[in-house]
Amino acid sequence: MAPTRTLIFAKAPIPGFAKSRLIPALGKEGAATLARKLLLNTVNIALASDLGCVELCVTPEISHEAWRSLPIPEAVRWSEQGEGDLGVRLYRAAKRIAAAGDAMLIIGTDCPALGATQLQQAAESLSQKNAVLTPTADGGYALIGLKKVHPSIFEGIAWSTDTVAQETLGRMHFLNWSVQTFPVLHDVDVPGDLQWLPTGWPEKSYGQT
Repeated sequence: MAPTRTLIFAKAPIPGFAKSRLIPALGKEGAATLARKLLLNTVNIALASDLGCVELCVTPEISHEAWRSLPIPEAVRWSEQGEGDLGVRLYRAAKRIAAAGDAMLIIGTDCPALGATQLQQAAESLSQKNAVLTPTADGGYALIGLKKVHPSIFEGIAWSTDTVAQETLGRMHFLNWSVQTFPVLHDVDVPGDLQWLPTGWPEKSYGQT
């Protein structure tokens, strides 16, 4: 299997900036603390999958003080998301990686259920398919894998809605791409999602009913 770049799209864990929809349950500091834990967990999982280069694509800029306090391993490469909505930023990063001739898995930091095994399975499937997708229960996706890039995959998507995965798959099929989808996972965006955190994470208690 050829090396696959894992691109992690991440916000700095700044109070009031990261995981803002969890503030009603955790407060600004608590939401930021969880964001930090999710980010570091994702980085460690990406490295453990041993698929190739791991790149952290961040906002705000790399020079922001919030990034200096994080114990990010030296093996991780850094890049910046830049300006524009999520689709613009994703397409810019994906196009850059494709131009370098690399296959890619693009993930966020919101889905602790996305482990090294899932990343390895996605990369293996991507060796046979044009694209792979891991949907989430809220209608988005936790992972998108690409061997080539087309702007329609990212442009004009109604982000943060329950149609994101469906719309993305529809556009892939319109392009006649071969696509592998994986079982639906749960990400952690709103207070009700806290129940999906791993056992032992103290924030999980806020999601119990």
